[in-house]
Amino acid sequence: MGKPLDVVIVVVYLAAMLAFGFWGKTRTKDSADFLVAGRRLGPGLYTGTMAAVVLGGASTVGGVGLGYRYGISGMWLVVAIAVGLLLLSVAFAGRIQRLRVYTVAQMLKLRYGVDATSTSGIVMVAYTLMLSVTSTIAYATVFNVLFGTDRTVSVIIGGAIVMLYSAIGGMWSITLTDMVQFILKTIGIFFLLLPFTWQEAGGFEGIRERAGEAAFDLGTIGTQTIITFFVVYSFGMLIGQDIWQRVFTARSPKVAKWGGTAAAIYCLLYGVAGALIGTAASTFLPDVEASDDVYAQIAESILPVGISGIVLAAAVAAMMSTASGALIATATVARTDVKPLLGRLIGRHETAEQNTERTRGEQEGNLHSDRLYVVVLGIAVIVIAALLNDVVAALTVAYDILVGGLLVSILGGFLWKRATGTGALWSMIAGTVVTLGTMFVVGDVLANEPIYYGLAASLIAYVVGSLVTKRTPAEVLEVWDARLAGRDTADTDRVAT
Repeated sequence: MGKPLDVVIVVVYLAAMLAFGFWGKTRTKDSADFLVAGRRLGPGLYTGTMAAVVLGGASTVGGVGLGYRYGISGMWLVVAIAVGLLLLSVAFAGRIQRLRVYTVAQMLKLRYGVDATSTSGIVMVAYTLMLSVTSTIAYATVFNVLFGTDRTVSVIIGGAIVMLYSAIGGMWSITLTDMVQFILKTIGIFFLLLPFTWQEAGGFEGIRERAGEAAFDLGTIGTQTIITFFVVYSFGMLIGQDIWQRVFTARSPKVAKWGGTAAAIYCLLYGVAGALIGTAASTFLPDVEASDDVYAQIAESILPVGISGIVLAAAVAAMMSTASGALIATATVARTDVKPLLGRLIGRHETAEQNTERTRGEQEGNLHSDRLYVVVLGIAVIVIAALLNDVVAALTVAYDILVGGLLVSILGGFLWKRATGTGALWSMIAGTVVTLGTMFVVGDVLANEPIYYGLAASLIAYVVGSLVTKRTPAEVLEVWDARLAGRDTADTDRVAT
């Protein structure tokens, strides 16, 4: 059981999350409010919620752990995330926001004009679901220490809170809770952990004397590892549904571009701070076996009671913001893409009228159905998190398939006019099959080769498939170009159908 005051602080934080969930409900009138906060977020809210969703447990607890093992070089994982977010914001966010869609699969259908691209929704659901599961497991470990509960009870406590505030008010609730979490993370990392650990370590000179010059070598973690971070995490930022769904919440392309840029700069500073905290901790916590335990060990060993509670709450905030963002992304894709796809496979096609009702969420969305998807999938997350001890391999598979299978067809749709729906389908199939096949041949799902070979196969299939088939129909590209330019004002709330 943790220190009583620390327990109280975390309990108050959890209660506040539920309270903000109910506050968000007052702003939620329809499906557009529930799924994308009514597409009304200004620069402040957008920047905070974007930074919150991309900086989860891996960036916070994991980033400090990497700093503990590799010194300042441990920053590269979070730097890769920051670079991906910067590229997304500067090059693509404005165009993505103007498309007025809800999911990545809808963007693919709008661009290529073929239904089969909705199969990408299955990959996206697997990715976002596992992202939520891993975040749930991560913050449950903090509850184990604080509350003295066993692992299953900890998972249920945290998972239920995330599910409830996400289901109550959807994206508005998540946005409001994300802002609290953003503030907590900022205080915990920059204003508490960083100064306390550096003071304990004796500052720059003290760290250099005790840890050596290698602690400030940018390449200690290894060139191959750094490259892999950029391939997996930077590219993952460009195409993840959980990230795109935040882009959809911006009230204008300008907010999406510059708010995202500000969030990327914040992430860069966050990554450096986390690595420096871990570097300092290595000088006074020499015997920590699991690097992911360093964050909690610092809180317990050098921080005063109360302050340690805030720091632990900041860790929980980082994990919960990712879990809730991934949960609503899973629900959105499951309802918008996967359900219609499964219906078509069993011969149940929606009529035009039904489909229009489903896709015109801003006016006629069924909030009850939206909430039901979040609740059902939230329960699934809790069950999976309670049953699995280690889902790193499963998350890696989902991440590799996401990037290896979908990156080329998504970015190619923005960059290459000659690309066709057949090329996109060949690209998805080739990238996914080669990625999984290479994992099997290499015998290690955590190896670097699968993502490299998968991307190469995906690119070749995309180019060849596009060049040997007829061009995308002019009328499809006309609608696409009109959306990108913001000229499709006849019914801007309709999504690709």
